[in-house]
Amino acid sequence: MSFLLEFLPIVIYILLIIILIIGIVLAIKCLITLDKVEKVVDNVNEKVRALDGVFHIIDTTTDKIVLLTDKVVEGITSLIVNLFSTKKKEKKEPKKKEVK
Repeated sequence: MSFLLEFLPIVIYILLIIILIIGIVLAIKCLITLDKVEKVVDNVNEKVRALDGVFHIIDTTTDKIVLLTDKVVEGITSLIVNLFSTKKKEKKEPKKKEVK
């Protein structure tokens, strides 16, 4: 029994030291991996910034096209409304009663 009381703490300490070393190694590898990921993200950000001008041109162009199509649709709609509203006004005018 005394052998176990002396031997088990030594085994536990050795295992704890091994776990601590493994944890330190894993933490260092995680830091290295995070540095690599940060470099990749920075590279992607630079490439996206290079395309910002193109996206701005596309955005401006689509805004102008939408403005133009809105004006055309508005003109066609008002033309159709005017055509139908004048016909309805002519039909709906009541006959005037003669006053005696």
